[in-house]
Amino acid sequence: MLTRHIVFGVTASLAVTLAAAAPATAQTELAGQVRSTAEGPMEGVVVTAKRHGSTIAISVVSDADGRYRFPAHRLRAGPHALAIRAIGYDLEGPRTVDVGASGTTTLDLTLRPAQDVEAHLTNAEWLESIPGTNQQKAMFDSCVRCHTIDRVMRSRYDAEAWLHVLERMDGYVTSAFPGNPQRLPAGRITPFAERSEQRQAARRRQADYLAHINLSSGTRGYALETFPRPTGRSTRVVITEYDLPDQSRAPHDAEVGPDGMVWYPDFGQQYLGRLDPRTGEVTEFQVPEARPGNPTGILALRLDKDGNPWGGNMFQGSIFKFDRQRETFQVWKVPDELEQPRGAYGTRILQVNHAAPESSHVDGKVWLQNRSIAGVHRLDLATGEFESFEPFLGSTRRSHNLYGISPDSQNNLWFMDFSNEHIGRIDARTGAITLYETPTLGSRPRRGTVDSHDRVWYAGFGASVIGMFDPLTEKFQEWRPPTPRTKPYDVAVDKNGDVWTGSMFTDRVVRLNPATGEFIEYLLPRKGVNIRRVFVDDSTTPVTLWIGSNHGASIIALQALD
Repeated sequence: MLTRHIVFGVTASLAVTLAAAAPATAQTELAGQVRSTAEGPMEGVVVTAKRHGSTIAISVVSDADGRYRFPAHRLRAGPHALAIRAIGYDLEGPRTVDVGASGTTTLDLTLRPAQDVEAHLTNAEWLESIPGTNQQKAMFDSCVRCHTIDRVMRSRYDAEAWLHVLERMDGYVTSAFPGNPQRLPAGRITPFAERSEQRQAARRRQADYLAHINLSSGTRGYALETFPRPTGRSTRVVITEYDLPDQSRAPHDAEVGPDGMVWYPDFGQQYLGRLDPRTGEVTEFQVPEARPGNPTGILALRLDKDGNPWGGNMFQGSIFKFDRQRETFQVWKVPDELEQPRGAYGTRILQVNHAAPESSHVDGKVWLQNRSIAGVHRLDLATGEFESFEPFLGSTRRSHNLYGISPDSQNNLWFMDFSNEHIGRIDARTGAITLYETPTLGSRPRRGTVDSHDRVWYAGFGASVIGMFDPLTEKFQEWRPPTPRTKPYDVAVDKNGDVWTGSMFTDRVVRLNPATGEFIEYLLPRKGVNIRRVFVDDSTTPVTLWIGSNHGASIIALQALD
């Protein structure tokens, strides 16, 4: 039963509680074989079971013999709905199962060819299928922020209609979604008719291209490319998905605190959420606005050494800290004089995406990113004063977008230039800025982390690479995942030295052994998850990877079984 109550204190908070079932006490398992007439036993089919009335779904993957098995204690006794994910196939039957109170319940599953294969395609499969150059397809990097590409591919808009659609889209912020549209403030966008002839021509070319590849002509003039199902070690995994109580939520990040609680920010609204993975209980707190009237939403979330969440309040032009013991917020607003862009390469609206408190205990200072100046600020917690750093001020390049920020053990700041091929360092003592060029052209490093050896790991979104920079040797290494157009968003390193990332385009979680170069890719049960931040909880055995389903209003945990 869903209950809601408003708590008024130092700050207002909204608490949402889900009644969760007690864990099973007996050994209950569900197992069987997945088959189809076309293939016989099928490897790599994702099988999902969700108990009636529950908010928690469990998924496993069939092995080389087509057999699947849900481990003991993962399922409670009672009726469960079943679902599968296998490109080109739908579940024919059965679709429900009554899991016994003890022992193993055996159920074989039969698949049939899908009547609508297009509905199964990932964003990456669409991009591999449609004709056009990589430059033409680059526009879809922005489309997937809000929805899957098939929304475009299955439309019937002609070029003129697309021109109106693109013009309308220009008026929305990056945290807008179809279910939660948010307009840019007045005066922040130049109308199409007032743009240069060059920009108008470029926009018309985009509209023509979209009308060429969608269904405006009534037929699809190209073949559909699909990726193989998981095999081998990629099938040895258990995936748990926790539904959030409000389906309008867009959890951008997910991070686990020292008490095992999972924290997530809402990308489109002013909410910070807390999930108890042991029970499924969810509590949400309303984050104060710093600039009422501006678009809302929180992007990045990080925890300080005490396990308190910090977030970047995006268009609210601020960062916040949530005291998890007192359940109160503290908000720091970027001063008004820093709101407008300075320099040649800023945006026209203040956008503070990231706060980085991980090493703030070293010197009492917290780093925060400001996209409007393609730079960062440093907040002195003792005085409340801000310092500003603009690494690309005076650059002759077309644009810069300082995006991901991560401090090292001494609170020196490492940052990524999402528009180009740079990572950089700001010395915490001197303020000196050092830039390093990544090896791959068009790498566009997005987010990353600094590991226990102060090595910098980054996600090369533009070039679909995972990269590492060693400050001691000043040398780079890069690895490319096997699935095309992975376009990793973030990187995390676990206690075993394995490196993890996820894809906004392939619906796959990627695991890299940097010593051997071996990749393992795990297919998620839900289409269009839109993986952004990845977080590894090293306190569990095996380690647990956590992500927010930015398009699915859920939190996902993945455990590899080898």
